[in-house]
Amino acid sequence: MSALSSFLPQPVIVTRLRAAGCVFAEDEARLLVATARTPSDLAAMVDRRVAGLPLEHVLGWAEFCGLRIAVDTGVFVPRRRTEFLVHQAVALAHRAIGPNDRPAGQAPDRPWIVVDLCCGSGAVGAALVAALDRVELHAVDIDPAAVRCARRNVAGGRVYEGDLYEPLPAALRGRVDILTANAPYVPTGAIGLLPPEARVHEPRVALDGGADGLEIQRRVTSAATRWLAPGGHLLIETSERQAPQTAEAFARNGLIPRVAVSEELDATVVVGTMPARDREIGGVG
Repeated sequence: MSALSSFLPQPVIVTRLRAAGCVFAEDEARLLVATARTPSDLAAMVDRRVAGLPLEHVLGWAEFCGLRIAVDTGVFVPRRRTEFLVHQAVALAHRAIGPNDRPAGQAPDRPWIVVDLCCGSGAVGAALVAALDRVELHAVDIDPAAVRCARRNVAGGRVYEGDLYEPLPAALRGRVDILTANAPYVPTGAIGLLPPEARVHEPRVALDGGADGLEIQRRVTSAATRWLAPGGHLLIETSERQAPQTAEAFARNGLIPRVAVSEELDATVVVGTMPARDREIGGVG
């Protein structure tokens, strides 16, 4: 028996967590005991979890695509369903003719250019860097706390604070191979229906997608063709109900859309492909 277990026995922790409504109390208790450094740490962590803080905020990390992603208090917690977005992006890269092929037929020795908008903790970008060879990652979030967190998670990538495309270097226009966005897509009127862990402890800017939940998605989509390379891809997580409207917005803005669904992860991703043809890059993102 460890010193921590003798100070606060795991069955006692499980009982407290279960009474607080934690469905996976046994698993959570094991994680808390494994993460705590001292008995006082463990007691404080259990108290915070019982008080309703997300487990990931209490632990200081979340597991995502096999990685341990640092998640600071007040930062959006990466969802397991978002792993499907990563899987779709990786599959698109691996579907290339050869490992060094690039959508625009550009130099075979250059890295994949990946842009992750609304990056939150940087989980998606970190997972893509881990899964693909030679990635040049650019991640953006409007929330300063998320930016600080993402900079810890995406070593080797660049993380910018700002509104969507605004802080990106102009030199990226027309060169992005993979553009991902887990933009907020909860309708404003439905925020109050979210579980308290999200509604109370995660930033509203990471949840609120406007009146119909699609406001930020539309902004991402409307400027995507200015940044994508010919043959490049935009991937946006959305809900199954919203997917037809998201796909319609993709088509309206010059992308070839398809909808991918994972029943296992309860995840929906709309993928838009930039036609592989020359076009003028202009305007402001």
